[in-house]
Amino acid sequence: MGITHVTTQIFNLNKTGELYESEFLVDTGSIDCMAPEHELQRINIKKEGKSVYELANGRIVEYELGFGRICFLGQETVSQIIFGPKDAEPILGVVVLENLGFVVDPITKTLKKLAAKPLK
Repeated sequence: MGITHVTTQIFNLNKTGELYESEFLVDTGSIDCMAPEHELQRINIKKEGKSVYELANGRIVEYELGFGRICFLGQETVSQIIFGPKDAEPILGVVVLENLGFVVDPITKTLKKLAAKPLK
């Protein structure tokens, strides 16, 4: 897939206090979302556990994660979010895309909302 970005907001679960807003890389090769740790801490996302991930270069790393509200293109869901390094590019993973019924058009490299989410 080519490079697609979308303006995304992250709130804590209660949607209280500040939010984190940035251009997120839409990455259909990533399962989870990622944002810089200091930004997630600033908006009061709590660390809930850890998980092991394989990076694009094949390296295996362990990251802490939490849960937050993720909003983009007028849609909102709750998802786990990786506490990434300070210089990490924010990533919007495939779980959030599928949960909200979005696909990436391979020709235009844009997000498209499905008329209905598959349930078959």
